[in-house]
Amino acid sequence: MKQVVVTVNAEVGLHARPASLFVKKAGEFSSAITVAKGEKEVDAKRLLAVMSLGVKQGESITITAEGDDEQEAIDALQQLVESNFE
Repeated sequence: MKQVVVTVNAEVGLHARPASLFVKKAGEFSSAITVAKGEKEVDAKRLLAVMSLGVKQGESITITAEGDDEQEAIDALQQLVESNFE
């Protein structure tokens, strides 16, 4: 299991377009991937679940991946968030 904490700096946080890009990227991997804000943890491959976290600009999220491609998943999702979803 691999885990990373990243800060969301996108102006709109992890909502709508950024959330859909995040879910799409998570779906590219076979590993089980979750994203958490505080005590709430959701499936990173489900758009409504990710949006339900209500992550705003400047807040941190924890991304966890477990499976055959967990390191690649963590690296790709961390890069996506740090690039402000570009």
